[in-house]
Amino acid sequence: MSTPINQASAYRLLPEWAPQSGVMLTWPHADSDWAPFLEQVEPVFFEIAEAIAHREKVLISVASEEKQQQIQQHFQALNLDTQLSVIVIPTNDTWARDHGPITVLKANEDGHQKPVLLNFTFNGWGNKFDAALDTQINERLAEKNAFACEMETLDIVLEGGSIEVDGFGTLLTTSECLLAPTRNPDLSKEQLETLLAEKFGLERFLWLDHGYLAGDDTDSHIDTLARLCDPHTIAYVQCTDSNDEHFTALQAMEAQLKTFTDYQGKPYKLVPLPMAPACYSEESDRLPSTYANFLIINGAVLLPIYGDQEKDGLAISRMKIAFPEHDILAINCRPIVEQYGSLHCLTMQLPEGVLA
Repeated sequence: MSTPINQASAYRLLPEWAPQSGVMLTWPHADSDWAPFLEQVEPVFFEIAEAIAHREKVLISVASEEKQQQIQQHFQALNLDTQLSVIVIPTNDTWARDHGPITVLKANEDGHQKPVLLNFTFNGWGNKFDAALDTQINERLAEKNAFACEMETLDIVLEGGSIEVDGFGTLLTTSECLLAPTRNPDLSKEQLETLLAEKFGLERFLWLDHGYLAGDDTDSHIDTLARLCDPHTIAYVQCTDSNDEHFTALQAMEAQLKTFTDYQGKPYKLVPLPMAPACYSEESDRLPSTYANFLIINGAVLLPIYGDQEKDGLAISRMKIAFPEHDILAINCRPIVEQYGSLHCLTMQLPEGVLA
């Protein structure tokens, strides 16, 4: 369902493809749920950080000085250490997409726009997990002068993985997540729309009412299902196997996407991504593998893959259709989904002007 909003605002939320100063990562450590998987996941973190560092800066939060030194030495050996800022901060987990700041442009009295970080509350996806340390990361980074712009803290629960914007006043999201009673139970849908319209400079909401991913703890974050690639293009997870548990919900999601129009009133160019290979934990629980969890950086897209040559290859080819001007950099994130997330979930882009 599409909701139009008439809201004059001094703020404008930048789309992910806007020029970036860097990307934020929060490193895994042994005193977290990553403990059994550290040997497998740290190489993936290094690969993600290296891919970013060749094109822009990387801001990394780590739990110990020992890990700080190890990461710095690794990037010194690659002559990429000038692209890196590693800051020691206590953390619960690693999902920077959801505890990281969301950058808007804010117009001052003379009309000049400058980046401002909005620091929302992170409550562990509706109080499912302890997030007492993670919801403080942004303010602690600011205290250590990690950012070159101001930060505004808001008493609203919101995760970066739950929203997609086009830079022209459109927000794409899922009703299951944003309207979950464990997020902002005192706000009605209309009140939430009004608040986000003001803080993000929005004119309309596109609410996806269908679609889910098995193993997803986020109540159907949009970044696991459907992604804006530019103001006119949406890449989304397509399920064509009627025997797959996702078939009915994702078919309904696809049908709803076909009814959406872009900010100019034209149907979106829809790029279907294959259903990622079914991955399972040691306890036989299905893990939330998805090709939609990609990260857009300067000139490239980091695409999670999962070790299935046929499906990975198809996902890469579809991404080249969605991003014809970008390099597609595939990174095997099979170890990451052991903790029920993927590449985009680990990262938060920081637009130009955010990092010194």
